Amino acid sequence: MPLHPRVYSTEAIVLRRTDFGEADRILTLFSPAYGKLRAIAKGSRRTTSRLAGHLEPFTRTQLLLAAGRELDIVTQAEGRERLDHLRDDVWHATGAWYVAELVDRFLEDADPHPRLYARFVHTLRLLDDGASAPATSRGWLALRHFELHLLDELGYRPALHTCAGCETPLRPEENGFSAELGGALCPACSRYAQRRMSLGAFKVLRLLQMTEWDAVPRLRLASGERNEVEGILQSVLRYHLDRELKSWAFLHAPGIEGA
Repeated sequence: MPLHPRVYSTEAIVLRRTDFGEADRILTLFSPAYGKLRAIAKGSRRTTSRLAGHLEPFTRTQLLLAAGRELDIVTQAEGRERLDHLRDDVWHATGAWYVAELVDRFLEDADPHPRLYARFVHTLRLLDDGASAPATSRGWLALRHFELHLLDELGYRPALHTCAGCETPLRPEENGFSAELGGALCPACSRYAQRRMSLGAFKVLRLLQMTEWDAVPRLRLASGERNEVEGILQSVLRYHLDRELKSWAFLHAPGIEGA
């Protein structure tokens, strides 16, 4: 049974694209109704192509596709929202590639996650806004918020309220953390921890996990606390993906300023 009609329309964002042949591109798309899709845009690399300008990364586009034997075929494309400010700031642009790579690596094909799609679009907009006004950017917090809610959406929610070892309620104190065991560990179970978790990092992670973005306060964290929160979340992401993302390494390359 086909997953969608032979010809179908959907909104989508390009996660990744690869040159194919002399003039074509193979696209990895994320859509709200059909999940992750792979399609070919024939002739889209030609300067005369009517598709080209509508299939840029991070452009929210309305597509008409025809089902193909191996790849669906993009027959029409109309850009609905462009995030042009991302071109002006390397860190925010790399952050956008990072969330796109997270979605690409975590999602199976044709597995719809409309709530995650909405969060993805919202996070891209936050990064675009941050690129246009870096002095007021909350890009770092937006990435951490997206990571936690992606894990939640896909069933990998780290335990931050009860101990992942003995299930007792966690107290506001230094605890441990183990990605393999599924989250925070109380002091009694911390001998099994892969890393320590300070009270500050514990509070930040719980706040971001439980709070919708509009209610997240303007937190100012010391670099050590930021590094600790990042390290904890990366340990969870790497555990489930069994790899480190290429865009994550570039996001922390020398000369790339955080926000």
